[in-house]
Amino acid sequence: MKEEEKNMENLALKQEKYTYEDLQNIENKKRYELIDGELYLMSSPSTSHQEIVGEIYAQLHNYLKGKKCKAFVSPLDVCLSGLRNPKKEYNVVQPDILVVCDNTKITNNMGIQGAPDLIIEVLSPASKKHDTLVKYNLYQYYGIKEYWIVDEEIGVIYQYIINEKNIYTLPKTYEITEDIKVNILENCIISLKEILKK
Repeated sequence: MKEEEKNMENLALKQEKYTYEDLQNIENKKRYELIDGELYLMSSPSTSHQEIVGEIYAQLHNYLKGKKCKAFVSPLDVCLSGLRNPKKEYNVVQPDILVVCDNTKITNNMGIQGAPDLIIEVLSPASKKHDTLVKYNLYQYYGIKEYWIVDEEIGVIYQYIINEKNIYTLPKTYEITEDIKVNILENCIISLKEILKK
């Protein structure tokens, strides 16, 4: 049996929840997210998915130059609880794009520690249910202020804003060709018109 297969078999035999420490010890090259102690294998994205991710990230990155907030793109571990203890972290995600406005959450060795201010997920067929249900609930629980779901297949972007009760309001729905104002950033507009013309 190959070493990486043994590694995964040993993990599979664990009875308790998986932790970030377990995630860091997986030796194969596959990407996983950890939600409530359960491992989720991430699929490889399509080229159109990556083009949308790249365009949104580039626009956010350019807008944020010289400002307090910073934009990041996957793969990057986001440890949502911010405990900074790999043995006690049960929720580690790799959002497509995120913005963090509290620089104390940014670390070199453990990615982002705590809830980002904005998360954007671009759906793929394999991730649709995961991003719209499982991660939606997780992001709401951890108080992520703004969450976008980009559904390229039907050409729609859903923008969720958290309210004072830590609950997402009904989403603002945009056509994917429309300009969208980022709620947490002053005067920041994201447009996908140019790449969609191709």
